[in-house]
Amino acid sequence: MGSFAAPLSGLTAAQDQLQSVSNNLANIDTDGYKDQTLTFSDIFSQTNVTNGSGDPIQTGAGVSVSSTVSNFTEGNLDATGTASNMALSGNGFFVTQSGNGPLNYTRSGDFTTNNAGQLVTPSGDLLLGYPAVNGVVNTSGTLGPLAVGGLTSPPVESTTIGISANLDSETAVGGTSSSSLAIYDSLGASHTLTVTYTMTAPNTWGYTVTIPSADIKGGTGTTTTVGSGTLNFNTSGQLSTTTNLVPISIPTLADGSASPLVLSGPFGTATNPTITQTASASETSATTTDGFASGTLTSYAVQPNGTIEGTFSSGNTLELGQVAVASFANTQGLSSANNNNYQPTAASGAAVIGVAGTGGRGTVVGGSVEQSNVDIASEFAKLIVAQQAYSSNAKSITTFNQVSQATLAMLQ
Repeated sequence: MGSFAAPLSGLTAAQDQLQSVSNNLANIDTDGYKDQTLTFSDIFSQTNVTNGSGDPIQTGAGVSVSSTVSNFTEGNLDATGTASNMALSGNGFFVTQSGNGPLNYTRSGDFTTNNAGQLVTPSGDLLLGYPAVNGVVNTSGTLGPLAVGGLTSPPVESTTIGISANLDSETAVGGTSSSSLAIYDSLGASHTLTVTYTMTAPNTWGYTVTIPSADIKGGTGTTTTVGSGTLNFNTSGQLSTTTNLVPISIPTLADGSASPLVLSGPFGTATNPTITQTASASETSATTTDGFASGTLTSYAVQPNGTIEGTFSSGNTLELGQVAVASFANTQGLSSANNNNYQPTAASGAAVIGVAGTGGRGTVVGGSVEQSNVDIASEFAKLIVAQQAYSSNAKSITTFNQVSQATLAMLQ
């Protein structure tokens, strides 16, 4: 019966190889899947019998599967245009978790969102990272789910305003021009400021800043002046000095927001003014403010360092969180698990989790997924070799069976 052991082990090994190849081919369209290859080792039996030279007599006893090796070569990146999809370019794994279970590690980035607006894998595992609090990410904090749905941005009170404008140098003394811009209070309510410029002398303009009196608690009349000053221009039309400045300070507002609003600006700095006086029509080209109303999330995008930046209906942009990336000392030591996940072992070492693009970790490519790295040509070549090995071992068993039958017939 010992003659049958070696080819039987060959049949088993060939069957395992066929199963491995079949599994690779079945996952050729599985995002993030890594091609697997079996390695084999020979089996030898050794007795106490020695030959004439005193060497032990060793007899081959077949073959066995020694290990399964994953090829962690990066697959091609496929741009899907789906904001929740991500791919890793370089080393590392996404970190996921099912309920309170152990952490899983995967290269598959075909994430979607669940009913709570959290990023999840197709099987429902939560993608983990560093959630943002009021638009601030703390990468030293505890890992947690990343939410990208059903979010609102808080209002941001205006503190700085800017006006880019030109005043017509040919305006007659007493002539006027104006600019208007919106600001936001602590409740996110919008208020319109009007800046009126009046030429008081050549190259000299006075300005006043007003707000509708209806916006002021207890306000009377049509408008209330909240700032004023003088703009002096040189012969080149550049702002040379500002004098008699009254800080833009808005009294208690009628909607009960924080008071008062104190605004800096609005004409740039002494070295970089944003208002000029030239012989062209008076015109305001742009206005800016650092304030925003409250808004709902309209879109988001993932940056190379894993930061998820959300854009809100108010025009405000805030960080929603940052995707965590794990690396291992020995990726070949990882153990394959279901749903395209990997688990650490003693051979792989513990996961080192941090920020993409640091510590040897790859970068995150948003709106893309990493394709399987299975090469169909190589798999079919392995398939042919495994089939031939299976056939050869089957023939060996048939031959041993015929010899055994003939021997038994001779003894009868």
